[in-house]
Amino acid sequence: MAEEFLVNITPQETRVAIIENGVLQELAIERTRNRGLVGNVYLGKISRVLPGMGAAFLDIGLERTAFLHVSDIAAANRRAAESGQPVSIEQAVREGETLVVQVTKDPLGTKGARLTTYISVPSRYLVFMPGSHTVGISQRIEDEHERARLRELILELAPGLQPADDLEGDQALGRGGDVRARVGGYIARTAAEGVSRAELAADMAFLDRLWQSIQERLAIERAPAVVHEDLPLVLRTIRDVAVASVEKIRIDSKENFHKVCEFAATFSPELVARIEHYPGERPILDLYSTEDEIHRALQRKVDLKSGGHLIIDQTEAMTTIDVNTGGFVGHRNLEETIFKTNLEAAQAIARQLRLRNLGGIIIIDFIDMTEAEHQRQVLRALEKSLERDHSKITVSELTSLGLVQITRKRTRESLEHVLCETCPTCAGRGSIKTAETVCFEIFREILREARQFEAQSLLVVASQEVVDRLHDEESTSVAELEEFVGVPIRFQVETAYTQEQYDVVLL
Repeated sequence: MAEEFLVNITPQETRVAIIENGVLQELAIERTRNRGLVGNVYLGKISRVLPGMGAAFLDIGLERTAFLHVSDIAAANRRAAESGQPVSIEQAVREGETLVVQVTKDPLGTKGARLTTYISVPSRYLVFMPGSHTVGISQRIEDEHERARLRELILELAPGLQPADDLEGDQALGRGGDVRARVGGYIARTAAEGVSRAELAADMAFLDRLWQSIQERLAIERAPAVVHEDLPLVLRTIRDVAVASVEKIRIDSKENFHKVCEFAATFSPELVARIEHYPGERPILDLYSTEDEIHRALQRKVDLKSGGHLIIDQTEAMTTIDVNTGGFVGHRNLEETIFKTNLEAAQAIARQLRLRNLGGIIIIDFIDMTEAEHQRQVLRALEKSLERDHSKITVSELTSLGLVQITRKRTRESLEHVLCETCPTCAGRGSIKTAETVCFEIFREILREARQFEAQSLLVVASQEVVDRLHDEESTSVAELEEFVGVPIRFQVETAYTQEQYDVVLL
């Protein structure tokens, strides 16, 4: 399916929108003051070792310490493989030690960055893995002849490596040990499909120079320090994009358009002809109503064309998606109506996962279907729609409760977390107490204070909505309360108060 990339660049942020058939499918945002860290290599210092978690926290120069699990420590896994016994975090590292690490997950919420010592340095066609001795091929390259050709070319260009398919366990993943060593293995990326020997050789030479420069930085830096930063978003997009699927790349910044063309001429010459400068007066993300789609992607409710809708709730633990028929009544019978709604929902859910960048555990509550064949078809439709997703996804069968469980690899913050913050009024609950509830709380507080203290009068300071209700619907209750406590009660509006805030002042 042909893709069009719309790139909006300002001094404050870069936004890359991926359009398929005129519809926004994916959005990546990178802000100048808060660039993503995934792919960056650091020289970190271990600040704490936690045996109970089997992990260590490292100072890599960020606001929060970063997290490193023992399973992500190359040396520990190598020792475990040699001895046949698991290696504990205390045996693997100690406080004050320095390690070369790479960020695999950006800080999410209150959690620090996730780290690994399995360093990987990507280029256009290859990923270099320092300390490894293996060759791997991207699983997205399905043609066996092409896989064999690429493997033979890499083994010819880098003698001494071994095919990863012949190995097991961690070795089969191309995992190595000492990242300070010059030796390293390679993984052929999806973009390497069909490339020539000369292009692969040039890519290898570039990666070798890049790794050499990282090693030179490691030799002079003191922890904590960053020794390698990944490319900015727009250049990373050009490097990683699958050329065959790209129809056009439009960039609204002339200065950055020239930079991107120069970068593409080196790494993806075939893309240069498809890169355009967008000079239009109309904002580039107004094309295909992209800005409207971004706004809708921040709402809980997603309308389906049939009249049904989805309700998407993102929480700390998981994301839940509820499917409803809404205004869709169908034409034949209830089961057919439910089946068609679920089929449409399956396609919409796959798009929403990419667009909102939802990760972690995702629970989908499809409308209950009685026919087993309908259940299988909906599940197949969901799996087929998810095939275009670049993130790793696993889909479970329908549970006994009719739920589908999905896990989607999360490396960066979701769209909502990037663009929004917790509501200061409800503190993230999604609801606030009604004015009636707050009035009753005020009555109880007045009784409590009247029994404890002597006062000539009481002043209630509250929001406009609460005071209006006290003067109107609750006026009879206020009069009865005044008579009971024996002191007059006055009310004052405080515009800065939320509906839940109030004060009872003794006068």
